[in-house]
Amino acid sequence: MNQTAGLKITARAAAELCRQAACGGEPGAMALELVPGSCEAWAIQLRAGTGEAAIARSDGITLYGHSHQLQLLQGLQLDFQSSLSGGGFLLRGGEQIRSCTCGAAFTPRG
Repeated sequence: MNQTAGLKITARAAAELCRQAACGGEPGAMALELVPGSCEAWAIQLRAGTGEAAIARSDGITLYGHSHQLQLLQGLQLDFQSSLSGGGFLLRGGEQIRSCTCGAAFTPRG
């Protein structure tokens, strides 16, 4: 696990980000954007490619995002969970955030 701007990426998430980046034609580069969520204040959107600022690096992947959203990601962890019915990226943050049951939407506490 590694980090740049306070966002941590688990090994599982890094492996899936690498896979999706390669499938999207942008090996080693993914962009994360926080968009208004329907179940919590913010939801994550991921796409292959670069963005404004490198916000995290781990195991062969650089995750890019908007510099004005860095504070919202501070201290959070991006993970990936898969099951027979599918998989998805999850944001974890302990007591720092309130998460939706979907795991991809959150509201900062405080």
